[in-house]
Order: sequence, then structure tokens, then C-alpha cells
Amino acid sequence: MHRREFLAGTLAASALAAAPAAETQTSVTRPREFYQLRRYALQSGPQVAMTEKYISEALIPALAKRAGPVGAFRLDIGPETPTFYVLIPIPAAAMAGALELELAQDSDYVKAAEPFWSAPATSPAFLRIDSSLLVAFEGWPRITPPAKGKRIFQLRTYESPSYRDHIVKVQMFHSGEFEIFKNAGFQMVFFGDTLIGRRMPSLTYMLSFADSADLDAKWNVFRDDPAWKKLSADPRFAFEGIVSNITNLVLSPLAASQI
Repeated sequence: MHRREFLAGTLAASALAAAPAAETQTSVTRPREFYQLRRYALQSGPQVAMTEKYISEALIPALAKRAGPVGAFRLDIGPETPTFYVLIPIPAAAMAGALELELAQDSDYVKAAEPFWSAPATSPAFLRIDSSLLVAFEGWPRITPPAKGKRIFQLRTYESPSYRDHIVKVQMFHSGEFEIFKNAGFQMVFFGDTLIGRRMPSLTYMLSFADSADLDAKWNVFRDDPAWKKLSADPRFAFEGIVSNITNLVLSPLAASQI
């Protein structure tokens, strides 16, 4: 099999992930979103304020004309702080590639972004920016923002040792794991399968909590749920380690975040 054919087949299988018929039917009435997840790596000092101002006063207002809700978060617990994350929902994958070109034609955006865009090499606005493109899971096709109020967010990425194992892990969510999350009281924000990005194959999802105590309490309920113990021991998913690495970040929303 040619490499191109293999990749096409893998992505198609990963995107579908053998979702139950009822969930496939849901996706017809609620089309799955795509997500651009941006990471702004910063250096402590002026970069933090400059980039937050850019995200709040230039990027989010411009994106609000095209997509929404847009999430903007500060990394509180995790490697490489300070870092900001921006979650951009888009209706079609092709929009991700054209987004920067579109923004460059938006005069309001260009004016508001000028200090960030034109920061001199002696005082840059950021260290690096990277982004990934994800497609929403069949069983969770759209962002579900939590209720307004003080919140923290958990951003979790599961890497798998092979595309087969990755697809099996996605199937696991559609085979009862969503319901276990719900029964534990989790506020689920989004679930996405990485199409383009670093450290593939992988999936990423986001949960929301009132505070760190709430986060710990809900995960304890999840781990002790007999349904989780049964699902995690199911031979369909327990034949080997289908997740090889987990990245677990704790974020807080920026004041301008719409999530």
C-alpha cells in the first residue's frame, strides 16, 4: 500500500472511530466542528502583557466575526510557563489554513494587532507559536462552554504507540467513557482527534471545574466507578497499553475568553 493511501485510510478510520449508529445520526444534525489549538510560548516579563493584550483586543474580536466561542487560557500547572492557549472552533478544516490570510485583510484586526505583529527583534512579543488542527469526536461534536463563574480547566492529551491503538482509544470514549465522565459530574468542554500537529497519533480533550478540590474529587469518583473498572478491563481496550503518554495541563481563562 502506498504511503498516501495508508495515511488517507488511517485518518478516515480515526475520524469515524466506529461511532455507534445513534451518535452517527446525531452528527448529521449537529455537524462536527474542527478546532485550531494555538500555543503561545512566552518569556516572563513584557511578553506576557503584550500577548494577552493582542489576544484580548485583536485576535478574539476578529475571530468572533468568523467563529465562536473562542477560548483563551493561561497555563497555570504544566511545563513551559508562561504560556497561553487559544482554542478556535471552525466549521470546516479548510478555514484553518486561510484564517491568517483572512485576518490580514481585516483592517480593525490589523490596527489592533500592530504592536504585537511589529514588535522588534530586540523586544519580541513571544518566543514561539505553534498550532494543531483537530476534528471533534462523533460523540461530542461541538464545544460545550461551562456555566459562567470562576473556573479552572484541564487540558489532557493522550498519545498512542500506533494508529491502531489511537483508534481503539477513540472507540473507548464512544463505548461508555463519555457516560462515566457524565456520571462523575464532569463538565466536558470538547474532545478532538488530532489531524495535524505534534506528537501524533493523539487526541486532546478539555474539562472544566470549579477549583482544584473539585477536580480531584471528580477524578476520584471516576476512578472508583465500577463502570470504569469494567470498561478499562474490557479485552477490546486492555489487550495492551493503548495510551503511551498523557500530557495533563491546568489552565485558567483569560478575562476575554468566551469559554
